[in-house]
Amino acid sequence: MKCDATMDDAARTERSADTAGQADASVLRVIGLKKSYMTPQGRVAVLKGVDLSLDAGASVALMGESGSGKSTLLHLVAGLDDAEDGEIFVDGVEVTGLSDFGRAALRRETLAVVFQQFNLIPSLTIRANVAFQARLAGRFDLVWQEELIRRLGLENLLERYPEQLSGGQQQRAAIGRALAVRPRLLLADEPTGNLDEATADDFMELALDVVAATGCAFLMVTHSARLAARLERQVRLSAGVIEKP
Repeated sequence: MKCDATMDDAARTERSADTAGQADASVLRVIGLKKSYMTPQGRVAVLKGVDLSLDAGASVALMGESGSGKSTLLHLVAGLDDAEDGEIFVDGVEVTGLSDFGRAALRRETLAVVFQQFNLIPSLTIRANVAFQARLAGRFDLVWQEELIRRLGLENLLERYPEQLSGGQQQRAAIGRALAVRPRLLLADEPTGNLDEATADDFMELALDVVAATGCAFLMVTHSARLAARLERQVRLSAGVIEKP
């Protein structure tokens, strides 16, 4: 069954890429996305028809009040949750039509996520954690990894394990892991929340360097107007939809 799912995903990916390539060259295209959750008080609609598009090389800050659905939107784009309605295309691939196996492959090879919770692997050293996704994707580059390690100030932490690091140090390692793969789409959910201002600025420099050098698209959830202003576009999620400019 897994083999069949893999073949189906490959065929769907090829068809989606052909179709999306004919329509536009967006790295990310979200169309009419809807999501709700059941609560003790009843069903609550979080996303009510979100439309969003990012071209190659674009950098966008996603802002909004707490609970407005920003993290939900990122999780849907990354294939970590299921939408109720709408479509998501990442680099021409229809995420909403992929199996769990296909979504995992997409996260391994095409997009990278910087989570609020770090999600480092406890049994691996920081050196191995930073290299993990790039090795899985077959795109490990020692020179690039060493530059990331230097710029994120991880040189003296490489042989330690995640539990031996502070929250801010773990976040720096998680950022390095995401950037090491040089993804087509970089998603970041409040990536600087545990960092001091100087390290937060370093992350922004690194992320924007990757965007400029590789043409990847960058979507970042943030509450910081200062950091958001460094990206080329700012959009606000309110009442379940993207506010019109």
